[in-house]
Amino acid sequence: MKNGIDRLLADSELLSQLKGRRVALVAHPASVTSDLTHSLDALIAAGGNVSSAFGPQHGLKGDKQDNMVETADEMDPRYGIPVFSLYGEVRRPSGQMMSSADVFLFDLQDLGCRIYTFVTTLLYLLEEAAKAGKEVWVLDRPNPAGRPVEGSLLVPGQESFVGAAPMPMRHGLTMGEMGHWFIEHFGLDVAYKVVAMEGWRPDADDGFGWPASRLWINPSPNAANLNMARCYAGTVMLEGTTLSEGRGTTRPLEVLFGAPDIDAGGVLKVMNKLAPDWLAGCAIRECWFEPTFHKHAGKLCNALMIHAEGGFYNHDSFKPWRLQALAFKAIRLLYPDYPLWRDFPYEYELARLAIDVINGGPALREWVDDPAARPADLDAVTSHDEAAWIAAVRPHLLYGQDPI
Repeated sequence: MKNGIDRLLADSELLSQLKGRRVALVAHPASVTSDLTHSLDALIAAGGNVSSAFGPQHGLKGDKQDNMVETADEMDPRYGIPVFSLYGEVRRPSGQMMSSADVFLFDLQDLGCRIYTFVTTLLYLLEEAAKAGKEVWVLDRPNPAGRPVEGSLLVPGQESFVGAAPMPMRHGLTMGEMGHWFIEHFGLDVAYKVVAMEGWRPDADDGFGWPASRLWINPSPNAANLNMARCYAGTVMLEGTTLSEGRGTTRPLEVLFGAPDIDAGGVLKVMNKLAPDWLAGCAIRECWFEPTFHKHAGKLCNALMIHAEGGFYNHDSFKPWRLQALAFKAIRLLYPDYPLWRDFPYEYELARLAIDVINGGPALREWVDDPAARPADLDAVTSHDEAAWIAAVRPHLLYGQDPI
């Protein structure tokens, strides 16, 4: 299998289209070639006229460990080119930034989840490129979560930096495919090219999106492995709660929750009674941890660990968004007065609860808090949204089978 960057570097015709033009690269630590050379170094070594670089959330170097920590602009010490931050003073490229190049190469490894901010960064780049008459190429990479689609559609008017458009939490697309959908959905007039992968099979059972032969490099500091990538469309919702998502441990965003004052085993029993089929496709293990920082730092937390890996993983039945919603529901039933929802400024949104920003609307929170609401109620609404999304993106698929 070849990623977009490797196809570009091996194709003299593609490289010739960049000759004489100023090139900008949007990248992070996982932006590497097959021999682990960073894309910035590889493009310059290949003779590319790289005039600027851009870093998304967590920075070009990926050095900002915690969430919602901004990165400053800087000059690259090796090449003397500006490195602009798209998660600092601005999140949308400014006119000055856009004037630094003629062609923008987008080479970010994504996790296949709406809330992962690289998706929004792509949209903002496309919109600004359309205004400035610039060209955007996506050097495509795998969606490690594969083709499955899950979650309700973001409600119009609920857009944010973690919700660019009416898409579900788990979108099932690559960034190259997403760019095509953005252009259609928003009616963008922009020069756009996808340097597609060669040999990516999202339906193959050697990894279901992330081939077993591929080395994992963290695209962001807390995206430590494939298990996290599979779980993330559910576990990211913990950021909108008082429950620990495992930050401050070595396995963040791989737990359904951790808390010092909740009986994890009791929660699991209620989950199994409410909707046992929503726990399918993985193993769930009770465990304990003590975060060294972040929520509940220094306190012993009882937790439920998700193992969507090895022989426990079933690609077709694993539903991380429903699984996480079910955990919230069980906690609410066991602890009706528990202060579940965290009220704090989340990703530059000051007026809405973080859980609503994350889910693109209040429906999931309202379902959790309604004692009469049942799993079938949430499933009926969500299944309708998922089917609508699958139909909408089908014309833009570049690889393998339909989303599922």
